[in-house]
Amino acid sequence: MWYKRKLLNVTGGGRLSLLELIVNLRMLTKLTVCGVVLLTLPFASRLNAQNLTLEGQTGGFLTPTAYVVYTAKDHFFSHPAVGYHFINANSVIGDVHTFSIEEGFGNRAEVGYTRSVHWTGDSTSFSNLWHYAGMNIFNGKVIGIKDGQFGPWTPGIAVGGVLRTDDKFVSGALNQALFGVLKSYTNGDVYVAATKTWLHPPLPFLVNFGLKATNASIYGLGGQSTRFGGRLFGGLGIPLPGPFKTAIVPSAGFSQEPPTSVNLGAILYPPGSRAHLPTTLDYAVRITQKDNPHFAFDIGVGQVAGMIGTTAALTPNGPIFIPVNLQARHVVGVGLSIRP
Repeated sequence: MWYKRKLLNVTGGGRLSLLELIVNLRMLTKLTVCGVVLLTLPFASRLNAQNLTLEGQTGGFLTPTAYVVYTAKDHFFSHPAVGYHFINANSVIGDVHTFSIEEGFGNRAEVGYTRSVHWTGDSTSFSNLWHYAGMNIFNGKVIGIKDGQFGPWTPGIAVGGVLRTDDKFVSGALNQALFGVLKSYTNGDVYVAATKTWLHPPLPFLVNFGLKATNASIYGLGGQSTRFGGRLFGGLGIPLPGPFKTAIVPSAGFSQEPPTSVNLGAILYPPGSRAHLPTTLDYAVRITQKDNPHFAFDIGVGQVAGMIGTTAALTPNGPIFIPVNLQARHVVGVGLSIRP
């Protein structure tokens, strides 16, 4: 049958290999690992200034907030913020390193560029789906309403966008396996984020919530999603005093992902099925200076549900249907952001 041929071509006939692929995609979702994790710190508004996401914009590890890179009083241009992030997914996907630079404008807008660099994973069966140097990421954001602009409970509201180019991960690789042509995808996000920092007793907090429209699966690392659709994200951080004039912020968050990727249905059963990537939950900690911070260090872990669909293993007696349990419980991400 046609789906048997495709399954054999892509997986090399190995049942374990197909499961590895799905698990890899899932582990990538866990990339969200830090989702809003690193939401900005609630001790002073400028604390948010240098905290860059995996894709370069101001916010958490992955999730943007309604803040921009801090610009000093009476200046239009900020000192640029730079960031480095590392995601450990070496077993199949490979390690991900990102290098970012972000420029702010009058505490109202920012633009930036990130180079995502990929190192090949250890799986002989499926790491070739991520066997590419990386991709380019451009971002921009504008604040419509500043946090507290119309009263103490007014949240900040920002709109922004992300453009990813030269994305060959998963969808591009499978396009080559199925149709003989390696395809590079361009995908992006458009989002609205609302963020409120409350610095008063009895409980200071930072809460973030947003809606994005995207056609990227797992921020492009999981390939191209099958359609452009809306996804929710959000999170909560609680600031705690730390030693040596630092602030420590434990956080929890969520980020919805598109349900599947282009070309992925060809290797699932029944033919044309979609993977079902669940909402990622994340837990993380940010450490930074409490007053006028110039650095932020982030570390987090993500948790993802297991079952995403069904696949088939080919035997002489016909296919055996196998529930796909991701069993991908955690992946670790770390990041460092610096502002002069």
